[in-house]
Amino acid sequence: MSNERKISTEKLAGMIDHTLLKPDATKQEVEQLCKESIQFNFASVCINPSYVKLAKEKVHGSKVKVCTVIGFPLGATTTDSKVHEAEEAIRNGAQEVDMVINIGRLKSREYDFVENDIREVTGAAHSRNAIAKVIIETCLLSDDEKEKACILAKSAGADFVKTSTGFSKGGATSADVALMRRVVGSGMGVKASGGVKNYDDAIRMVESGATRIGTSSGVKIILEAK
Repeated sequence: MSNERKISTEKLAGMIDHTLLKPDATKQEVEQLCKESIQFNFASVCINPSYVKLAKEKVHGSKVKVCTVIGFPLGATTTDSKVHEAEEAIRNGAQEVDMVINIGRLKSREYDFVENDIREVTGAAHSRNAIAKVIIETCLLSDDEKEKACILAKSAGADFVKTSTGFSKGGATSADVALMRRVVGSGMGVKASGGVKNYDDAIRMVESGATRIGTSSGVKIILEAK
């Protein structure tokens, strides 16, 4: 592969959030996810909030972080409920929280609402030494709306912007990742998530500006890289 030497396998593994967010995910599947994350030295396990305590227990003693999702997958819950969800998740052991913006409010141009929504969750995370990522669900937005969402997330103090939940009509594209990187600059992380299924996909996202990859195919990606 022409891309093979552009990033080491170890570095790529350290950019992957090993993800299992399907509604029928079992305890055994989450435990396996955690085992794989330790084995392959992934950045984190990303699981639904009810499995945070379990994941924290299973990755204890490793460098793998516990990531969970907030207001997922629609982003349409109230700000207070998102804050409570984030606070509870962090108490349970989450070190990173990926929140979904209120997409409808963004499209309604209620920018103060959207920025406050992000700021409140980000503040709850930062006050507990956790990282906040903001899912903007690019497949539902125009380019102008993607830019605005990124500007609002940056203004609200978030650590990352993230392309997708993986539960809408589309996932990450290299064009969207490049747009997000251009808007937020070098000071924020960009997470590509949704539809990143193989090594070539992952490399394409990294080359477009992603610093984190959310995928359920992490093991496959690293085995292909090797």
